[in-house]
Amino acid sequence: MRLYNTLTRQIEELKPQHPPIVSVYTCGPTVYDYMHIGNWFTFIRYDLLIRTLKLSGYTPDWVINITDVGHLTSDADEGEDKLAKQAAKEGKTAWDIANFYSEYFLKGLEKLNISRPDHIPKATDHIADQIDFISKLEAKGYTYQLADGVYYDTQKFPRYADFARLDIDEQQSAARIEVNPDKHNPSDFALWKFSPLDRKRDMEWDSPWGKGFPGWHIECSSMCLKYLGETVDIHSGGIDHIPVHHTNEIAQSEALTNKPLAKIWMHTNHILINDTKISKSLGNTITLEDIEARGFSDETLRMLCLESHYRTQSKFSWDSMSAAQARLLRYRNFAVRRFQSAGQAQLEPPDLLGQMQNDLNSPQALATLESWLDQAEALNPNVESINKVANLVDDLLGLRLTQVKDIDDQYKQLIAQREAARADKNWAQADQIRSQLEEAKITVLDRPSGPLWQYLS
Repeated sequence: MRLYNTLTRQIEELKPQHPPIVSVYTCGPTVYDYMHIGNWFTFIRYDLLIRTLKLSGYTPDWVINITDVGHLTSDADEGEDKLAKQAAKEGKTAWDIANFYSEYFLKGLEKLNISRPDHIPKATDHIADQIDFISKLEAKGYTYQLADGVYYDTQKFPRYADFARLDIDEQQSAARIEVNPDKHNPSDFALWKFSPLDRKRDMEWDSPWGKGFPGWHIECSSMCLKYLGETVDIHSGGIDHIPVHHTNEIAQSEALTNKPLAKIWMHTNHILINDTKISKSLGNTITLEDIEARGFSDETLRMLCLESHYRTQSKFSWDSMSAAQARLLRYRNFAVRRFQSAGQAQLEPPDLLGQMQNDLNSPQALATLESWLDQAEALNPNVESINKVANLVDDLLGLRLTQVKDIDDQYKQLIAQREAARADKNWAQADQIRSQLEEAKITVLDRPSGPLWQYLS
């Protein structure tokens, strides 16, 4: 299996440290609001990674964390805690916000048929681990303390700019406005933030440095270490994590362990609407609820995600959703042929796994499947061939083809009555029955081998 490694900017062969186990860490959601489809695309794509690993004979050990404290509105060290800000907006506590949107995330995983991770740790359940991590960095001389918190000194880690290929000199000269001008370097980041003196936070904990809460970056490093060890096989997240979050994770983790944090780094690209990145701040977000309100299924969104490679910028539109829906309907109507009089042709399944093993090339996997379906239309495959392909598509791509149901007996009886009417050349009755079936979203294709029913939606 070959994957693109952001660290080396090359496609590399996966070489797990302890085969068949492959350790995978995916940066999870900050649970402060309804997730948009850009967020869900990321998790669908890493679900494809997990499915491909399993079908390739590996045993993934997968962690998706839940960030329920400490992610500030700037993604760095400025602004408010996102959960605290949302709590004030909704008139609730930060704990209420965290619990509600954590459950929303878990339900979304099920709706979108995303594999259940082996571990879903919450930052607030691992405060002691984070304090211990910071204490060890402090003992090694990587931290300093200011009035508002404990910071990581990036000058102590000479390789800080390497991963994201940052221009530190340019950062210094650009000198963006910061809340805390006392930081030794603009790139330094908070490991522990102190609680404000004039009020009590919903989420705060005692620490050796004072009451406060952890920084966003230390959460992932400490949970990754706890569940997967000092070096993981694959560390994954969105492309926007490269310059700040993942750069900071590398700095603090590798300073502590003197080992690479990950062998392979994977990043998904953005999804665009009208050539603009989806962002809550821009007000152009689309949620699962918006998708459903338009009459689209969760599988249709998954199909749209499959149609673009995870390293390319995807483009969303309602027209593209309609096209994905039509494509999915073709697959579903192929799957229901197992309930009908199938042919005799024994066809080998298409090599979808081979395409996915090549850096998760889902667009090519779909193209391979389409070619196979074109061939199958001409050769009339048997039930065994249909089942093999439907199961492969479900296991690898997660499209739930095997869950598409047979039609009720009443419709089968109507189809038989229509055949009898056609045999008697009673075309008016045959057309009347066809109309009845179409009202039930069922159509009939008249084939030399007999009628073939399909769903219209």
